[in-house]
Amino acid sequence: MGLGLHGGGAGSAKFFCLQGADVLVTDLKTKEQLEESLEKLKRFKIKYALGGHKEADFVWADLIIRNPDVPSTSPYLEIARKNNIPIETDISLFFKLSKAFIIGVTGTKGKSTTASLIYYLLKAKYKKVFLAGNIGISPLELLPKIKKGDKVVLELSSFELEGLTQSPNIAVLTNIMPDHLNRYGSMAEYIESKKIIFKYQKKGDVLILNNDDPVVREFAKELSSKVCFFSKIIKPDSFKLFGDHNLSNLSASIEVAKLLKVSPKVIEKSLKSFRGVPNRQEFIKEINGVKYINDTTATMPDALIQALRTFKRNRIILIAGGQNKGLRYNELAREILNSVYRIVLLPGTASEEIKKELSELNSSVGITPVNSMEEAVKKASLLGEKGDIVLLSPGAASFNLFKNEFDRGDQFVKFVKKLK
Repeated sequence: MGLGLHGGGAGSAKFFCLQGADVLVTDLKTKEQLEESLEKLKRFKIKYALGGHKEADFVWADLIIRNPDVPSTSPYLEIARKNNIPIETDISLFFKLSKAFIIGVTGTKGKSTTASLIYYLLKAKYKKVFLAGNIGISPLELLPKIKKGDKVVLELSSFELEGLTQSPNIAVLTNIMPDHLNRYGSMAEYIESKKIIFKYQKKGDVLILNNDDPVVREFAKELSSKVCFFSKIIKPDSFKLFGDHNLSNLSASIEVAKLLKVSPKVIEKSLKSFRGVPNRQEFIKEINGVKYINDTTATMPDALIQALRTFKRNRIILIAGGQNKGLRYNELAREILNSVYRIVLLPGTASEEIKKELSELNSSVGITPVNSMEEAVKKASLLGEKGDIVLLSPGAASFNLFKNEFDRGDQFVKFVKKLK
């Protein structure tokens, strides 16, 4: 239920086809919208119900795999429950079927970079290490390759944690900030969803918490498994990523590597070749002295604030805006006032909120409204002068104009590369 565009749904469908199951994929999106995902499945015998769900499909199945983006409150899932049909996600099923040693990473921001760094550091010592989860790879696809004791690093969003009844052997919490309040009824509900990463840990398991985050720090009082803390560290010469927040991600990753007996010498050597994760403050190109940075995964105001603080030594031309996820933009407006030369604003409810908040501050920051990424990149390039940064860091969701945030980033990169 919910093929989606990030790869997880396609991975789950492949897995069940290879087990010899009769597979039906149902999604609210149309065939045209799901073209990329459908292409990955064309060699498999699968039935499809696209452009909407049918009640009958939630009655006949032996098992329903819910895409994590589908809320568990869906009326179609309620039909399945009334008919006693088990509902899983690819993550929950992986926990039940896998004999791997699992390292799970969650948090509002920093999940992808921290999970990727942990994977990178462990690969330097161990032969069998896998990376999956919210990073776009279903762990079910990896299941046939994984043997007992192999190490799997899972990036886990709050949506993927929902419904789990098992927790990772090592759980990492990067931070907690307001997010997804369009899905959760309150901040407290959102925080509870994150706690699942350690809720079912057993004696001998380890929870690694960010000591610099007051919400995360308090979680140590709630469990009996071993707790380790990490704090932001001084930047090593070998570390190439921008921003203070990445020093926090690095610290968490080193904590895991040390727990799993990776030597300091191996850690230092590995860091020299780590270049970060695409779409996260990713340097794309320098044209006429202007640097272009892709930070499309900044889908909330706090993430955009981090980006502005990272690049504050430069004059910033900011490409931002999109759809609001039930978040507030007053603090971001104050940061924009201090950091930004000009905003190129994509359409959406968050964009209207940004304009309103800036207006209330009597902001003199110039706003250039646009209707597409192509227009945004062209307008930004005309504003840029030598030494400036053109930063795509939307601070909002993308679904009003793009397939997802990765499509938004891909379009930014494509149009930047066309500039001369």
